[in-house]
Amino acid sequence: MDKNKHASTYSELMEQLYLTMDDTLHSMADALEIAKDKISKVSDLTLDEIEIISDALKRDIESAAHGLPDKKDKNSLSEWFKFDIKLLENFALDAFLSIADKTRIELARLGEEAKHHKYESGTVTLPGTFTCDGCGKEIAFKEPSQIPECPACHAKSFTRI
Repeated sequence: MDKNKHASTYSELMEQLYLTMDDTLHSMADALEIAKDKISKVSDLTLDEIEIISDALKRDIESAAHGLPDKKDKNSLSEWFKFDIKLLENFALDAFLSIADKTRIELARLGEEAKHHKYESGTVTLPGTFTCDGCGKEIAFKEPSQIPECPACHAKSFTRI
């Protein structure tokens, strides 16, 4: 399993989702299917691998749609990410925030309840800070990354903080 390939596919999938949602009136679910189809045509990953990465992206977007601050000043965003957002690539941040905003609107329209996601080692996630559910150690990612086992206790379950 190529961890860098999965993280780069996560970024490519996010870009395709951003472009699809920007150009049309698709729901997030429909736009994600279109984005997965485009990625599958140019990627050497299996459909199952793309589905796993897609599920991780969807989880992160839903989490952000429910948890991002309403005001998007640098201090509130830095607080949500738990590190200086200047470290993020501008396109990645803009694309993610745009998708999260559209998803927030879609979720509000559908009246869905906030979901609390568990993050497991081996899955891909967007930048952010996570706490090990086993020992409380924090790990931070500044780009889409595959979550490792906890470096302190080797637990495999994390919570975004």
